Amino acid sequence: MARETDFISVMTDSDILSRLPERLKQARRAQGLSLEAVEKISGVSRSMVSQIERGESNPTVATLLNLTRALNVDFAGLLGEEVAEDRVEILHEHQTPALDRAGDGCKIRILSAPQDAGKLEVYELVFKEGGKLDSKPHARGTREQLIAQEGRLAVTSGVANGTINTGDTARYAADVPHAIEAIDGPARAILMVVKF
Repeated sequence: MARETDFISVMTDSDILSRLPERLKQARRAQGLSLEAVEKISGVSRSMVSQIERGESNPTVATLLNLTRALNVDFAGLLGEEVAEDRVEILHEHQTPALDRAGDGCKIRILSAPQDAGKLEVYELVFKEGGKLDSKPHARGTREQLIAQEGRLAVTSGVANGTINTGDTARYAADVPHAIEAIDGPARAILMVVKF
């Protein structure tokens, strides 16, 4: 069994601390417990539990131990990497985050999970006729793959350019200025941004 000092060294990792609030909230909700119920079981005040779940308070190791015991979750597992589960996560269309860039004639729906940001990002792009998505260079080594679902799209990457039709895929560097534009009518596409 790990010693308390092992947990303290884990707690100094800011990446792990950033995951803690959501992990605690998920553990509480998975058991159907209210903040009041957690307070009664753990002895940690309802307001403190709420602050921890919102990321507004950095709990002590003792507080975390009380919470993990009350929620019947493993302390190290809660702070470590997520374990894959057998489940299907459904996100309905109305729940999908979207950015409506009306001035550009392009609507962007974010299809990838928040935890994938910075690695693999997936978007649905819906263009009005003449709609355009201009992008500044991403981090060095970033590439994009654009799959045309409907219509025709002109793609520019640096000084290179090309055109794709329904069913076609364009792969190009995204660490230079790049743009996607609907031509000859409205268009829809799936965009994958891969960061190396």
